[in-house]
Amino acid sequence: MTVSAAPLLSARGVRKTYRSGATETVALRGIDFDLGAGELVMVMGPSGNGKTTLLNCLSGLDDIDSGTVEIDGLDIHALSDRERTEHRARRMGFIFQAFNLIPVFSAVENVELPLLLAGESDRNIRARAEALLARVGLGHRRDHRPAELSGGEQQRVAIARALVTRPAIVWADEPTGNLDSHTAQDILDVLHEVNADGQALVIVTHDRDIGASGQRLVEVHDGRVDYDGPPRP
Repeated sequence: MTVSAAPLLSARGVRKTYRSGATETVALRGIDFDLGAGELVMVMGPSGNGKTTLLNCLSGLDDIDSGTVEIDGLDIHALSDRERTEHRARRMGFIFQAFNLIPVFSAVENVELPLLLAGESDRNIRARAEALLARVGLGHRRDHRPAELSGGEQQRVAIARALVTRPAIVWADEPTGNLDSHTAQDILDVLHEVNADGQALVIVTHDRDIGASGQRLVEVHDGRVDYDGPPRP
């Protein structure tokens, strides 16, 4: 597929240090990163070397110490907390290893939630949520709660929830980490289908096979990007 030449996201000199008492842990050391519309980027690296911190800082879930992160030309870290939260709700979707579904909500209610939080009119919310569940192959499980779904089904609900606001970027942190290899491949296939429809995704993974399946591979070591290019076999 064709990726837009103009970056959807552009980050420059991003630094992040975690502090606990007198202890400081430098997590990101001046990261530069661009993401094009429709791009599929895999982020890899050893545990504790900054992958998840990079995702959290680029998406605005975490504050940064210095640098800039611009999405559509807007510096998200120059926004107030409220403005950044609203921007994130409109322009981003998130998929996590632990699914993070609301236990007392049905599958369709979990998918509806981002639309409600974004203040959408409730006239079309149910139809949009049902359409997304059908897209990920779970239309027949719409009324089931998370405890009644398998791990793979829960992750499909999480994917539908991430897509329902039609976000510019979907961030996925180890989306197959809690799944067996067969189910993980099914979820990866869904994510590739979503990307083929034009969705930009950034996927953090420790799995070398998954890392090799994207359009681009970014490797993070000791808080720095030490490789950014075509997937390596």
